[in-house]
Amino acid sequence: MQRHRIDVIAGDGIGTEVMPVAVACVEAAGARHGFDIDWRHRDWGSEHYRQTGSMMPPDGLDELATGDAILLGAVGAPDIPDHVTLWGLLIPIRRTFDQYVNLRPVRMLPGVTSPLRGLDALDMVIVRENVEGEYSEIGGRFNRGLPDETAVQESVFTRRGVSRVATYAAELASRRSGRLVSATKSNGIIHTMPFWDEVVADVAATHGVRVESVLVDALAARLVLDPRSVDVLVASNLLGDILSDLASAVAGSLGMAPSGNINPGREHPSMFEPVHGSAPDIAGQGIANPVGQIWAASMMLEHLGEQAAADDVMAAVASALAEGARTRDVGGTCGTAEMGDAVVARLRS
Repeated sequence: MQRHRIDVIAGDGIGTEVMPVAVACVEAAGARHGFDIDWRHRDWGSEHYRQTGSMMPPDGLDELATGDAILLGAVGAPDIPDHVTLWGLLIPIRRTFDQYVNLRPVRMLPGVTSPLRGLDALDMVIVRENVEGEYSEIGGRFNRGLPDETAVQESVFTRRGVSRVATYAAELASRRSGRLVSATKSNGIIHTMPFWDEVVADVAATHGVRVESVLVDALAARLVLDPRSVDVLVASNLLGDILSDLASAVAGSLGMAPSGNINPGREHPSMFEPVHGSAPDIAGQGIANPVGQIWAASMMLEHLGEQAAADDVMAAVASALAEGARTRDVGGTCGTAEMGDAVVARLRS
């Protein structure tokens, strides 16, 4: 029997509620398709920070390096600054393991209604650069508390970094529609964005893909007015982060959206997580939508080579949704556990 070693970091807030649902779905898929999971549960996150002053142990990354993949729930707590929680856990994992592709599929699922009138189908993929760009550590704050206090934040774009994420996106586009949309802001950001445009265009040309470079403000409007005109979208770290949340909301709910932090060369483990955050406003109520976490787990199974199991998980989600099992954010009455039970029941049938 094939055995996969998976590190589970439920994290904070609703992460601790949706993670058991996803784990149960993977277990059911494994029983059905003849593979087993060695779950390594890590109690890392904000509570670990409160107790120790760090989001994970000093050797945490070394421990994760011995696994096959990482399944993450959510990170963040109201009493701890976001830059502390993210830079203490999520971002070090992404960068240490060179997970330079943040893959975010956006698809309308059965029974889910878009907030856009008349939109009944949507299927796009957003490829976000994940380890450089606007999210750099270069900069600082000077003359704190004084009238002339200054904050400086530098963006870092390298030819290697842009080329490899553009290559991933172009190869994906070539397998789909042959069309690639690239988010830019080259009319206002005069160095990094024209550089981004040039490199993406060069890569697209070598892959026989037609690339359309669109200013991010116009692209944001387009994702609302004509979302089906975009098939594969490639974007920098910041722009991709923003646009993927917008697109997920257009598809029905941020609670449905998954993502994969991918190391395409597989030299290191990849990490899979829902797009939503820890949602402290609803944490502890048992009403969070677990579909984003389940879908992320399905992406993990696909990455591990368990394609049939991944397909079955998503088929079970679609069937449950189509037959009326939905959480409140998408117009239903199910709680988190009830929604999970509906999916697991279909995987076991």
